[in-house]
Amino acid sequence: MEYTEGVFSDPDLSYNDSFFNTTAANSSASFVPLISPVLDKIISILMVIILFITMISLGCTMEVSKIKAHIVKPKGVAIALLAQYGVMPLTAFALAKVFQLASMAAVAVLICGCCPGGNLSNLLALALQGDMNLSIVMTSCSTVLALGMMPLLLFLYCQGFPNLQDAVPYLDIILALVLTLIPCGIGILVNYYRPQYSKTITKVGLSIMMVAVVVIGILASVAVKSSILVVLSGPLMAIAALMPFIGYTFGYILSYVFKLNGSERRTVAMETGCQNIQLCSTILKVAFPPDVMGHLFLFPMVYITFQLMEAAVLIVLFRCYQRFRRQQREMYQPAATTTVEVVKELSDATA
Repeated sequence: MEYTEGVFSDPDLSYNDSFFNTTAANSSASFVPLISPVLDKIISILMVIILFITMISLGCTMEVSKIKAHIVKPKGVAIALLAQYGVMPLTAFALAKVFQLASMAAVAVLICGCCPGGNLSNLLALALQGDMNLSIVMTSCSTVLALGMMPLLLFLYCQGFPNLQDAVPYLDIILALVLTLIPCGIGILVNYYRPQYSKTITKVGLSIMMVAVVVIGILASVAVKSSILVVLSGPLMAIAALMPFIGYTFGYILSYVFKLNGSERRTVAMETGCQNIQLCSTILKVAFPPDVMGHLFLFPMVYITFQLMEAAVLIVLFRCYQRFRRQQREMYQPAATTTVEVVKELSDATA
């Protein structure tokens, strides 16, 4: 905390310099009161507990044998990781620049873009009939690689913002990432030694995660009241909508270029657009002083809303496409059979 307080004591990084400006044209936004200390601590503790439970459930989906199989043939995982740590951070940086976000808003967007994939992507990949082995292995690898990739990418992209070179508490973020690997490791051990409990733990963890997102969102919204409009401003809403869409699109395109099959393409698309929102929110809430990050820790909540809505649209379109193809096959199958029978009859008659 001494480190972060020293960093954020710079006058260029104070709220008086209008952190909550979302465009360069708006330069007079004033500081709004923060959440009460008691409620702030409750929300922080809840977020850490939820992240712990979520990471255990994520670890329960990881199988050492499947990870080894994909390491032997790493093409799919390599392309997926390129999409995860290439497309999303660059997208976050580009959108922050295009919408001319102020310093702390840009930090929130960048951290969201640099996060690894979450276990929600496994469910979405399953709904799209994706390659579940690839989905689970990609989530596993991106989570482990986040320990090095996330601080590195944040450091590189923060160079593009004048006031952010020394504003991100890298040590706190690395510590948070290390601590997330502990529950993840517990989940892997449970899956290895007690696989019969893995599915139950995963279902319970995902259920708790979805309920917690709603509860924390309501608590924070009630606490900050009108200040929630900071997070629901036009530019941040637009970014929250565009980021997952771009991730889904470019994840699919990249895997198509490298000639992955259909199920693998859909998997890479979901894994690219889906971020670990629990990790992102917890980092924004715990690693940054509350008087600096303010209500922007709610940005991932907005992101996950658009992430799920857009994924739902893609799933519906995919199901409709499947049904259309099935109807076409059923329609032309009798015709094809009739043609074969006619040819056979003609050959018999000729004989």
